[in-house]
Amino acid sequence: MKCIVGLGNPGKKYEKTRHNVGFMTIDGIAARHNWELSKVKFKGQYTMEQYEGEKVILLKPQTFMNLSGESIRPLMEYYNLELEDLLVIYDDMDLPTGKIRLRQKGGHGGHNGVRNTIDQLGTKEFNRIRIGIGRPTTNISVIDYVLGEFPKEELGNVDESIQKCADACEAWIKGESFMEVMNKYNQSV
Repeated sequence: MKCIVGLGNPGKKYEKTRHNVGFMTIDGIAARHNWELSKVKFKGQYTMEQYEGEKVILLKPQTFMNLSGESIRPLMEYYNLELEDLLVIYDDMDLPTGKIRLRQKGGHGGHNGVRNTIDQLGTKEFNRIRIGIGRPTTNISVIDYVLGEFPKEELGNVDESIQKCADACEAWIKGESFMEVMNKYNQSV
């Protein structure tokens, strides 16, 4: 069983913000397969589906970003999932908008949702895909920037990165090791 988690904030107000690109990716994967995140449990919205002979959970924590791990940990425990079967997708200001980077472990890089996930899981050793949202080019605060929407001229790059993430997730679900997926998709960005 594989568990793919997109980080974001719940509610219409945050739907299209930079900080919600993890949620957008989960929605993109679900849309590809006509899956619906109709289950509500573990402080999250999720679905469990079958794809290429593998059970797949898609999860959008509904705790707000800074408490994401409070949704991920109980789901992992309930389904007795191993860390290598977890993939967390989130925004990263250190990457240009639309670029993606896959990693098998690492720190939180100042991202509070990842920090809480590390704290809740007790480890930095989990798969992740970071999606670039760039840095502000004006004097806007970091909080206002990440909670702002992507400008129209960036939407093409954002959609392309979401599609690449979905492709990478599908390759992983189909049985490629995360290292193989990482090598393939880190080179293509």
